[in-house]
Amino acid sequence: MTSPPPAGLRKVAVEVIEARDLVPKDGSGTSSPYVVVDFAGQRKRTHTRPRDLNPQWHERLEFAVPDPASMPLEELNIEVYNDKRFVPAASAASAAAGRKNNFLGRVRLYGSQFARRGEEGLIYFPLEKRNLLSWIRGEIGLKIYYYDVQPEKDSTPPPPAEEVPAPKIPAPTEAAIESQGPVVVVEEIPPPIDKATSPVPENTPPLPEIKNVKTYPSPDRLRIARRQNGGAEYGHAPRVISGRFISSSPEATVSSAYDLVEPMQYLFIRIIRARGLRQCQSPFVKIRTDGHEMRSRAGDGAAGNPEWNQVFSLTQSKPDAWLEISIWDGGPGEAFLGGVCFDLSDVPVREQPDGPLAPQWYHLDGSKDHNVTGDIMVSVWLGTQADDAFPESYNSDAPNLTYTRSKVYQSPKLWYLRTSVIEAQDLRIHSPSTMIDLRVKIQLGFQSARTRRSSSSRNASTFTWLEDLMFVVSEPLDDQLIVLIENRSDKDPVLLGHVAVPVAAVEIRLDERQLIPSKWFNIEDGGRHGDRGTTAYVGRIQLRLCLEGGYHVLDEAAHLCSDFRPTAKQLWKPAVGALELGILGARGLQPMKAKSCGKGSTDAYCVAKYGKKWVRTRTITDSFDPRWNEQYTWKVYDPCTVLTIGVFDNWRMFADAAGKDRPDYHIGKIRIRVSTLESNCVYTQSYPLLILLRSGLKKMGEMQIAVRFTAAALLPDTCALYATPMLPRMHYLRPIGVAQQEALRGAAIRTVAIWLGRAEPALGPEVIRYMLDADSHSWSLRRSKANWFRIMGVVAWAVGLARWLNDVRRWRNPVTTVLVHLLYLVLVWYPELAAPTACLYVFLIGAWYYRFRPKGPAGMDPRLSQAEGAEEEELDEEFDGVPSGKTGEAVMTRYDRLRMLGARVQSVMGDLAAQGERVQALVSWRDPRATRVFIVMCLVGSFVLYIVPPKMVAVALGFYFLRHPMFRDPMPPAGVNFFRRLPSLSDRLL
Repeated sequence: MTSPPPAGLRKVAVEVIEARDLVPKDGSGTSSPYVVVDFAGQRKRTHTRPRDLNPQWHERLEFAVPDPASMPLEELNIEVYNDKRFVPAASAASAAAGRKNNFLGRVRLYGSQFARRGEEGLIYFPLEKRNLLSWIRGEIGLKIYYYDVQPEKDSTPPPPAEEVPAPKIPAPTEAAIESQGPVVVVEEIPPPIDKATSPVPENTPPLPEIKNVKTYPSPDRLRIARRQNGGAEYGHAPRVISGRFISSSPEATVSSAYDLVEPMQYLFIRIIRARGLRQCQSPFVKIRTDGHEMRSRAGDGAAGNPEWNQVFSLTQSKPDAWLEISIWDGGPGEAFLGGVCFDLSDVPVREQPDGPLAPQWYHLDGSKDHNVTGDIMVSVWLGTQADDAFPESYNSDAPNLTYTRSKVYQSPKLWYLRTSVIEAQDLRIHSPSTMIDLRVKIQLGFQSARTRRSSSSRNASTFTWLEDLMFVVSEPLDDQLIVLIENRSDKDPVLLGHVAVPVAAVEIRLDERQLIPSKWFNIEDGGRHGDRGTTAYVGRIQLRLCLEGGYHVLDEAAHLCSDFRPTAKQLWKPAVGALELGILGARGLQPMKAKSCGKGSTDAYCVAKYGKKWVRTRTITDSFDPRWNEQYTWKVYDPCTVLTIGVFDNWRMFADAAGKDRPDYHIGKIRIRVSTLESNCVYTQSYPLLILLRSGLKKMGEMQIAVRFTAAALLPDTCALYATPMLPRMHYLRPIGVAQQEALRGAAIRTVAIWLGRAEPALGPEVIRYMLDADSHSWSLRRSKANWFRIMGVVAWAVGLARWLNDVRRWRNPVTTVLVHLLYLVLVWYPELAAPTACLYVFLIGAWYYRFRPKGPAGMDPRLSQAEGAEEEELDEEFDGVPSGKTGEAVMTRYDRLRMLGARVQSVMGDLAAQGERVQALVSWRDPRATRVFIVMCLVGSFVLYIVPPKMVAVALGFYFLRHPMFRDPMPPAGVNFFRRLPSLSDRLL
C-alpha cells in the first residue's frame, strides 16, 4: 500500500449532472435550482437553471484536500436551492420581501464514500430533508471522485491572490434568462442558510521448535488500552454534544478500551542481530526460562554477523525467575557461541500506548572452556496480549507454526457480472437437421451457464436469445469471460466458435438508470479453418456486459447475513456503531485426536465472521480448557445482522512432508444477532458447543465470550434505520430469482474459500463452508419438522385467542364474560374507541412481556432445531450427499418415507384449496340451489341492514354469539353446515 501524498496535493471533483422531480417553489409550479457544494471549508456553486424541475448542469467543481490522510473523515455537503431572482413578475414583490432562497434538498456524504478517478460512476442520491417540516422530493445525479496531483519541480510559489469581493448580481431580465450560458461560478456569495436548522457535522520464517511446559495465566483483571486491530490510533471516549451521541468519526465507530477480555501477562523477547561472533555455519538462538525453552530459526546475513528479527512471547514466569538467551552453531554438535542472562525482576513493563522498547547491545558471556566473542542486540519487556508485537510473535501457548498464529482476513470484493445475450449474425451452420437448436454457453472460471434455445428470424443466419446470465467475479478482475456458440441440433453438440472478453474491460454500473450500450464481438473458430493457425471470422454476437455495483453479493444465507452493503463503495452509508467481541476461552472440550501414547488431545482455535472481516485466534495446543483472551472490533452498518463464531480443531499443522493438508474439524458454532444487544452493554456468558453427528446431537464443550454493541440509542435514528430496506435498491428494482440466487451464493462461497485459502495461515474450505452454512438449502427431514413446529409456534397465539374466546362463550368464568359484554357494548356504541383500545392493549401486552425479556443474546437451541429427538436414520439421510452413496435398498426406504410425508403435505394443500373453492362456489352457480339460497339471503340481509341501525345489528349478533350454553345447540350451526355442503373441485381430480 502506498503512502498518501503530501498535504494539498489531492483534489476532490464533484460533477453535478442533473436533478429530477424537484419541488416547485416559485409560486407558479416551477423552480430555478442551483447547487451549492461545501467541502473542508471550501464552498462552490453551479449556475442557476431557470424554471426547470428536471435541471441539467453537467458542471464540475473541484476542491483541495487539506490532509489526504484524514479525507475519509471529511464531510461533503451538497444542497439544492431555488434562486428567487428567477421568478415571474407577479411574484417579484414576494421575492423581494423574502431574502432567503428556498431549500430544495441536500445530500451529505463522507470521504470514505469517494472513488478514485477512473472508478467513479453516475449515482442518483435521493434528496434529504433538513428538518421534519420540510417538503422535499426528487433526486440528484452526481459523480464524485478524487485524484492526486503531482507537485511541479523547481517552481516558485505564486504570490497570494487578493480576495476580491463578489459583485452584486442584479435581477436578470427575460432576455438575460433566455441567453444565459453554462458559466460556472467558482466563488460566489453563499446563499443564506438558516442557522437554526443547519446540520450538525457527524515471507513467513522457518518454523522454530518449542518444548511446551504448562503454565497458567495470571487471574488479575486490568484495563489495557489497545490499538484497534493493529491500527495507528488508540481508543478514545465518545463526545456528547447536547445530549446527542456524536462520534469523532463520521462512520460512528466508537473505539474503546481493550476491556472485554482478561489480560494475560507475557514476557516478550525481541532478537534483532549479533556481531563479532567467531566462525560458525548456521547460528540460532535458544531462549530458556524457568518453564519454557524456545529456539529461533537460523540467522541470515554474513558469517559472524547474523540477523534474526524475531519476537518471542512466553507466559510470564515467577518474578524472581531468570531468562537465558544463548547463541549456538547449528552445525555438527551444536557448538556454544555465547549467551546473556537477565533477572526478570528488573525487566520493564510496557504500558499502552507506549512505543516499542528500544533494543540494546549486550556482550556475550561464556565459560573459560569456550572462545566467546561478540555482542547480541535484544530487547526484553513484560506485556499482555494487547501488545502490538503479540500477533506476530512465536508464542509459548502453541507450537511456533504458521498455522497457529492469530490473523485478521478480508473477504474479496465480489461483483455480479450480468451478461445479456441478445443475438448472433452471419453464423455458418452446416447441419442436416431442419430444426436448428443454437445455444450460447458462457464460462467464467469454474462457473458456466447456458441460454435456452434460440429463436431464429426469417434470415437463417440471425438468431435471437434476449436472455440474461449472472456470474460472480472477485477483484482483481483478471479472469476472462469465454462465450461459446454451440449447435445442439444433432446428437453431438458442435462448437461453432468462441469469444474471449477480459472482465477488467467490462463497464461498471452503479445505478439501474445508467444505460449500458451493447457491443458486437467477432466470433472466432480458434484456427480450425485457418491455414496458418490464425483465427477465422465465422460471425458476430451482440452482448451487453456490465459489473453490477448496486447489488449485495450474498455469500451467506439471507436470514444469517452479516452485511447488506452493495458492492460499490460509493453507495455505502455511514456506520451506525461498533461491535466488539472478546473471545475469552472454552472449557470441557472433547478430545479430537489421539497421541502416540494413547491420550486424547485438542488443538482449538476460533474463527469469527462479521461483514467482510474474518478473524482467527491463535491455536492453543493440547488443552481441553483453552484461554484465548483476544478482542476484535467490527464496524456495524446495519444492526439487523448476525455475528458467527466457530470453534475448530487444528489439523493442518500436522500436514505431512509432501505438503498434503488435512482439513480442520469443527467443534461447534454460535450466532449472535446484533439487534438483540442493548447499546453500550457488555454481555458475558457461556454458550454450549453443539454438533450434529450421524449418531445424534453431541455437546463438545462450552465457550465463553464477551460482546458489546456501541451505538447511538436515539429513537428518531432507530426509526429511520428500521424503516429503510435491508438490501440495496437493485434487489427490489431488478430482483434475482430464488434458484439463480442460490446458485450465485454457491459460486460466491467457493470464490471466498479460494481467496482465503491463499492466505498464511490459510482458512480451509471446510471452515468457510461451515461458517457460511453452505448446506443450509439441502433436504433434511429434521429441518422440515423444525420449520413445521415454528409455524405452529407462530400461530399459537391465534389458537390461544380462540380458546379464550371459546371459554368466554361457554361462560366458564361468568365475571369475564360479563366484562366482555360490557366492553363489546362500549365499542359498538362508540366505534371510534376501537382503534385506540386495540393500540393500548398491544402496548400493555408489550409492557407486560418486558419482565420476561431475554437477559442476553441467545445461542443455538437444540430443542427448536429438533436435534434432540432426531432418529439415527434421519440424521444419516441428512449427512448423505447428492447423489446418494447408499445402497439401493436404503435409498428405496428413504424414498418411501419421503412419499408418505409428501402425501400428508398433499392432503393439507388439498384441504386448503377446497376451502377456497367453496368460497368461490357461493356465487359461481356451481351448485344452483346453494347459490340461489345465498343470494336470496344476501338480498334479505341488505333490506334488514338498511332498515335496522347498524349498532343494533352488531349488538344482536354479538349477544347471539356470546349467548349462554343453555341456549346453544351442541350441533354445528346452520351457517357452518351450509358452507361445508358447498362443492369444490376435488371431485374433478383424476
